[in-house]
Amino acid sequence: MTTDSVIVIARDALYCIIITSAPALLVSLIIGLVVSVFQTVTSIQEQTLTFVPKIIGIFLTIMILGHWMLNNMVNFIEKLWSDIPLYIH
Repeated sequence: MTTDSVIVIARDALYCIIITSAPALLVSLIIGLVVSVFQTVTSIQEQTLTFVPKIIGIFLTIMILGHWMLNNMVNFIEKLWSDIPLYIH
């Protein structure tokens, strides 16, 4: 196993992590921005106000896109496991 193959595996793993986590992070970012604008407009300065909408939003995102996220991770792991003989040489 060469350093190039390790770098390729690490790059593919990071890409898989970023692509898989992106929907939940984007939903959390958008909800946080909307709640911040709401807090600014209404002058409500409650710090815990953002947690409940974010939790609900992320839960719904995982409910809707969970199958795709899991398939993305499983495909990466299957490719990694199937390429083990190539890495041993």
